[in-house]
Amino acid sequence: MPTYGDELAEVYDLIFNCERKNYDGEAAEVVRQVRARFPGAKSLLDVGCGTGTHLERFRAAFDRVEGVEPAPPMRRVAQRKLPSVPIHAADMRRFRLGRSFDAVCCMHGPIGYMADEAQLRGAVRRMAEHLVPGGVLVLDPWWFPETFIDGYLMAEAVRDDRRSVARVSHSVRTGESSMCITAKYLVGDAAGIREFTATDVLSLFRKDQYAGALAAAGLRTEYVPGPATPRGLFVGVRPEARCPAANELDLVGVDTIY
Repeated sequence: MPTYGDELAEVYDLIFNCERKNYDGEAAEVVRQVRARFPGAKSLLDVGCGTGTHLERFRAAFDRVEGVEPAPPMRRVAQRKLPSVPIHAADMRRFRLGRSFDAVCCMHGPIGYMADEAQLRGAVRRMAEHLVPGGVLVLDPWWFPETFIDGYLMAEAVRDDRRSVARVSHSVRTGESSMCITAKYLVGDAAGIREFTATDVLSLFRKDQYAGALAAAGLRTEYVPGPATPRGLFVGVRPEARCPAANELDLVGVDTIY
């Protein structure tokens, strides 16, 4: 799993709240996919919610929203933005909240941090277990082997009224089904200029592996291509029949921050 430190968490929203990351459009598409299958959905759980930027949008569409995020610095930012929203400190492979939701989503590709197909299936199973009968899972995949660009280089610079941030990232394939992103950051503010580096290793799962993980979790599954999200979405619906509910599970390894 990635390590999101304080330095990155504090500039994360500034970097990604820009034209290339359409949080409004992505959130609206999740809501659209959920409502098409469960018109009366009133609750949503965002798994791997990061700094809570999608949750800010979901809060306007659902009566109850909650998040799951393993990285303490990211949770702290999310809680500053959403003090009334429960943000659970847990790993997507092991979380058990003891309650169910009409919808569960996992956006911005954190599912790619699963190291292998077994972890992928375990994480999807956890998400499915937290759905009510008829509930909807919306999963934003990471890049597929055929869409990943080996050697991809990105550079950008952004600023607000307090800081300027430059980011240069380089992505390389490290195996048949894995990749590594190295990103260097230069941050300037009234205190001076500092730099840091973040490195992430992610899996390049095939579409059939994602679909298989949802099916193995007992969900009726379909793949919805873009353009609302660059990699498309996998959407699964929990049948009305038997699939273990979250409130039947032991509460293990979860802290909730309010």
